[in-house]
This record gives sequence, C-alpha cells and structure tokens, in this order.
Amino acid sequence: MQTSRFEINTTSPDQTRTFGRELSARLRPGDCVGMIGELGSGKTCLAQGICEGFGVQDRVTSPTFILVNEYRGRDAASRPITIYHFDLYRLPDADALIDLGWDDYLAGNGICLIEWAERAGSLLPERAVQIRIEMTESGSRRILLENGECT
Repeated sequence: MQTSRFEINTTSPDQTRTFGRELSARLRPGDCVGMIGELGSGKTCLAQGICEGFGVQDRVTSPTFILVNEYRGRDAASRPITIYHFDLYRLPDADALIDLGWDDYLAGNGICLIEWAERAGSLLPERAVQIRIEMTESGSRRILLENGECT
C-alpha cells in the first residue's frame, strides 16, 4: 500500500470502523499500520474495522496487558491472513519488543496493526503507514494517514 497524506473526519465509532473496513481493502500481507492518538481516540475502533474488513470472526479487543493478539481472517481472494494487533501502551521500553519477537511479526506474511505506535520508537518500520487520530472540540475524530509504503 502506498500513501502520501489523507484526512477524514468521523463522528462516531461506527464511522471509524467503517473507515477501517475500507482501509483493509488496500492492505496486503507484510503491511504495517501504526496508530497514534490519545486514550479513547478510536485506535481500537479503527483496528476493529480493519479486522472486520478481513472477515475476522473473533471479538477484537485491545491487547493492553498482553501486548499482542492474533486474529485469523481472509483477504479479498479468500486466502487466509493473520492480523497481529499490538497495543504498546504498557510497553516498558522499545527493547521489550525485541523480546516479544517483533522482527518475526514484521517479517511475516501477516498484517501488523499497532496502537500507541510511537512507543516502538526507531523499531517501527519506515514503510509503516502512520495513522494519527485526533479528537476535535466537537467530539468528532480527525484521522490523518501519512507516510507509508508498505509492500
């Protein structure tokens, strides 16, 4: 997936999930999506939408205490695909990702969704699509896609 900069506003969790479903159509095995935003901004809703787009049947929740959840889905051609959903909020430091097997996740044929991606520091791949979610005064979410050249 190649991106430059894209912006969308959503006014509800359902709209954020819908955007995630639409985004999933552009993701390919090996892609990495880093999500940045304050607590409650909608990172998990976006991850839920992406997983829905891949037909994940499991309940998608933020892996705050275990750092990563794995979900099985299918791509547009009905081929199996694994989605690795990280939540780095409680990560003690970026080096802890190495112990978790970070390089193996990134080198695999799955898709990595990373909440609190800024906590990965320099370990976040340069090719990662970065999504910044900002809450506005009106209560809507401003979603900015930037960077990224994933597979």
